[in-house]
Amino acid sequence: MSISVTINGEKQTLNETVSIAALLERRGQKAGIAVAINGEFVPKSQHASRILKDADEIEIVAPMQGG
Repeated sequence: MSISVTINGEKQTLNETVSIAALLERRGQKAGIAVAINGEFVPKSQHASRILKDADEIEIVAPMQGG
């Protein structure tokens, strides 16, 4: 079963339902990542249990370094 989601404004099709943690791992993003789904921040403690659903809008933000 595939689902359609939007990640940082870009529509994508996932071939299976996955958790936030699995999605981040696939994208090579791990440390220091903030995630919001449908406009609501998802705490890191919930990344492994929060399963993505069809039509979810996901924002993945990595902190910027510099000064």
